[in-house]
Amino acid sequence: MIWFVGMQLVIWATLGLLALLTAPLWGRWIFLRVFRDAVRKLFEEPYTDNIAEGLTGVRKFGIQWVIENELRSHEGVPLAKPIGTTRHFPHFDGLLFSPVPLPGRAVDHGQPVATETIIGKRARHPMVLSMPIMISAMGYGVALSKPFVRALMKGAALAGTSANSGQGPWLPEFRELAHRLVVQFHAAPWCPPEVAFRSADMIEIRFGQGANVNCGTVVHSSDLTPEIAQDMGVPDAMNTGSYIPAGIPGVHNSRSLRKLVNSLRRMSGGVPVAVKIPAGHALESDLQLVVSAGVDVIVIDGAQGGTHSSPAILVDDFGLPTLAALCRAQRYLIRQGLRHRVDLVISGGLRTPGDMLKALALGADAVYIGTAALFAATHTQIVKSIPFEPPTALAWAKGRFRHRFDEDEGAQSLHKFLISCVEEMKVGARALGKHSLHEVTADDLVAWDPDVARITGLPLI
Repeated sequence: MIWFVGMQLVIWATLGLLALLTAPLWGRWIFLRVFRDAVRKLFEEPYTDNIAEGLTGVRKFGIQWVIENELRSHEGVPLAKPIGTTRHFPHFDGLLFSPVPLPGRAVDHGQPVATETIIGKRARHPMVLSMPIMISAMGYGVALSKPFVRALMKGAALAGTSANSGQGPWLPEFRELAHRLVVQFHAAPWCPPEVAFRSADMIEIRFGQGANVNCGTVVHSSDLTPEIAQDMGVPDAMNTGSYIPAGIPGVHNSRSLRKLVNSLRRMSGGVPVAVKIPAGHALESDLQLVVSAGVDVIVIDGAQGGTHSSPAILVDDFGLPTLAALCRAQRYLIRQGLRHRVDLVISGGLRTPGDMLKALALGADAVYIGTAALFAATHTQIVKSIPFEPPTALAWAKGRFRHRFDEDEGAQSLHKFLISCVEEMKVGARALGKHSLHEVTADDLVAWDPDVARITGLPLI
């Protein structure tokens, strides 16, 4: 019996060895057979039966739109789209800085370039930042996990700039972690308490954002944890979900907005009060309304702004491109003699130091970054989620791998990203012969894209 089993093993081992040795011969034959059959079907079958019909459909729609439509077919509900749109709007890419002309000269390396930024200059207690880069609103619970929000607070503090509480519940620990904290006033049932506004460095009244315009936000029960629901003060939301109403209830005109602005200003002891609006075609009338209400800062979020899960139609098909919104706002405020009364912060799709410096040149006093900060904080920690889950699985409040995220490592990564960005912006300023980031103006720019030249009014090369 043992001899028989041994002979079988020898036979199978021999056959395996022969198969391995002859693989180049029979493997080549099988490959050619399959390949020729596939080519024959591809080139002979009618288009209606041909696999190339699928390729044509993908090319016509684009792979992203095919995937999104398949998700719609599967879910049967509005498609919730994170991060933001991928549509190619005219953007800061269409601009180039023009080096300082002769006989002028660039500022030598090592010479200081001022980066300090003051937001709310007319307020009793302006917000002073080390740089003109701020972390945008990405709220705990409605978007991000608590450790991830803590990482954003810590990273911004290390860099000497501000973080934003967003539409999530405000927690005292956020105030302790942040160097400069922007507290959002919003219409959610868990709007921050008075103590939050008393301790804020800036208050931001949120009317809307680029990725979901002025619409309300549904907070699904499936996106909550018991801890988040408890922090929101609505434990029943674990079963019923919740809703953040559109706009600010009771605020419908300049008079009611002014009343709210004055109330928040008194409550805070005089920190800047900002209003955040999405960019729409009625931008100028929106600006007139908020300026007449006495705000200190206007935050405009362009169509490239991201979010956790707005309906795709709002993300892709509403709003004004960030570049156009900034240029229109700057022109309007100057034309009306209002530019000295308010500071202007722009957000939506700002990705690089070049984008940020161009935004300053076109009139922004500072920029908000969201998606860029999110990916900076994940950095190499993405290996904890990819290739089978997206990097945001580490960040979202119900992300599958949120427990793997190291908040201190994330804070350090964000800190280094912010420092790197401002150092590159300083290099750009030196190349323009400037000693401050805020000395860079539209006169330092030219456009190479005709649409961008038309939007900005800058010379086309």
